[in-house]
Amino acid sequence: MNIPKDLRYTKEHEWIKVAGDIATIGVTDFAQGELGDIVFVEIETEGETLNAEEVFGSVEAVKTVSDLFMPISGEIIEVNASLADSPESVNSDPYGAGWMVKVKMSDTSELEALMSAEAYAELVA
Repeated sequence: MNIPKDLRYTKEHEWIKVAGDIATIGVTDFAQGELGDIVFVEIETEGETLNAEEVFGSVEAVKTVSDLFMPISGEIIEVNASLADSPESVNSDPYGAGWMVKVKMSDTSELEALMSAEAYAELVA
């Protein structure tokens, strides 16, 4: 299982990569493995400002639908449009082509509440 050390993680299995005040968010390798083959990604929150732990979208796999939760508060400034035609990229490349949204963070201090790669590895072990 791939758990990149340069990312932060949530107990709901989202990852976050920070560049300045912009955060890229997706689901972890563990999450996509548990979900199975992802067939549809629905994110209709572009332009909205959401709080940490609010639902920003959902992923549909062959056997289940799962909500996606914001790791931090902020405005969703971009949605990965390629997921409409290629939702399977969440399975094949969860930390690259399978990213979900980009967020302009409202409060970077919220990052301190997120897990390190080591802590996340212990959670899913």
